[in-house]
Amino acid sequence: MTYQKPFSQGWGIILGGSSGFGLATLGKLAGGGLNLAVVYRERAAEDRKMQETASEIAAREGVSVLTYNLNALDDTARHSFVSTFAEHVGGKPLVRILLHSIARGNLKPLETLSADDIHATAYAMSASLLDWVRDLHTAGLFAPGAGIVGLTSEGAKKYWEGYAAVSMAKSSLESLAAYMAVEYGKYGLRTNLIQAGITPTPSFERIPGSGRLLEYAAGRNPMGRLTTPGDVADAIYLLCTDEASWINGALIHVDGGEHLL
Repeated sequence: MTYQKPFSQGWGIILGGSSGFGLATLGKLAGGGLNLAVVYRERAAEDRKMQETASEIAAREGVSVLTYNLNALDDTARHSFVSTFAEHVGGKPLVRILLHSIARGNLKPLETLSADDIHATAYAMSASLLDWVRDLHTAGLFAPGAGIVGLTSEGAKKYWEGYAAVSMAKSSLESLAAYMAVEYGKYGLRTNLIQAGITPTPSFERIPGSGRLLEYAAGRNPMGRLTTPGDVADAIYLLCTDEASWINGALIHVDGGEHLL
């Protein structure tokens, strides 16, 4: 008897999939049989490395992994992706999940933070999700019951040094996700957020004082360790299953209980 992986024949789209949570989710979902389109922005050397990684995952798991090195925040690039991807899948509604894992923000103290810095960060880490969902929905590419997943952080509610613009963006994302859960729920789309524990990803390590935050998190976590990208990928995998079909509008803590202390 041939084993059929749970997500065979479906597709996922990962925005920001070249490192951290996005890359971990790529490997996890591919292991479940999901074909993936990965959007990221990298220089030539890192782009080659990402393409090699994608090819290795595709070969190992027997899925298709399409890589798109483009600016996910640019309207023209987004429209081009949607058109090209729609052609690749024959215009069929096959997208089971859209993960928004874009980590592009200004990390500055308030004295040097401009309005443009705040606006750019808010679009990258919040409002851009709406543009992607709207375009994919209009193109009829979401599968029935598809999931939309965004990533927030404890920094949306607590003070982290240099994190003001990102904190505002994450707070905005939490409001946006609530409205999307209601307004896109009528189309059968589910919108949920994951609040990961403090995790040593490349983007997190750019935060001023990240070393102190990591040390603090390691000491306070009830489970005695830091969160890993794999922990978050596991939760996203669960949200992609049919059994998660009634989870909508949730903010899910994936942190071993770290947020409680």
